[in-house]
Amino acid sequence: MFSARHCVRSSLRIATQLHSRHELPTFCALRRLKTSSSSSNEALASPSLDNVPKEYSPKIHQLVNDIAGLTLLEVSDLNELLKKTLNIKDMGMMSMDAMPVALPSSQALEEEAAPVKKEKTHFTVKLTELKAAEKVKLIKEVKNCIPGLNLVQAKKLVESLPQEIKANVSKDEAGKLKAVLEAAGGTVVLE
Repeated sequence: MFSARHCVRSSLRIATQLHSRHELPTFCALRRLKTSSSSSNEALASPSLDNVPKEYSPKIHQLVNDIAGLTLLEVSDLNELLKKTLNIKDMGMMSMDAMPVALPSSQALEEEAAPVKKEKTHFTVKLTELKAAEKVKLIKEVKNCIPGLNLVQAKKLVESLPQEIKANVSKDEAGKLKAVLEAAGGTVVLE
């Protein structure tokens, strides 16, 4: 298998040998190409450099200045007139056949814009703080709220705050427990 470098070297070697034997013309074939109707000895025109700004005709400059001075309504009218004159149809970015998903309705967009917060139905009643002056009253209320709890257990629970009093209770029951415990001197949080 030959590499590209090997092929190029071989081609140059053969071209040099043919040139030394005067079997090839002395000027490059590319220079013979005609870019205009001028003489055959003229070289190809060099491409314009990317750094050089393009020169526009005064007519183009005048059009740009006129369009830049238009108001938005005039631009809209110009757009409409050009579409009519050039027979350009209004087209979207993608045809409807190519759309993978149907467009959502305006009602669905409104629902997405304002997500509905689900109202909690079950709460956890948590005792976070207590007033030291009403500690005994709070211990009795905690004992009454939790079935099967004696006074010693209720005292330990109240002294080691924050503590969960009841979990997974309805909104009404959580509200009643909160009111009772707060009346007894505690601070209650519903989660």
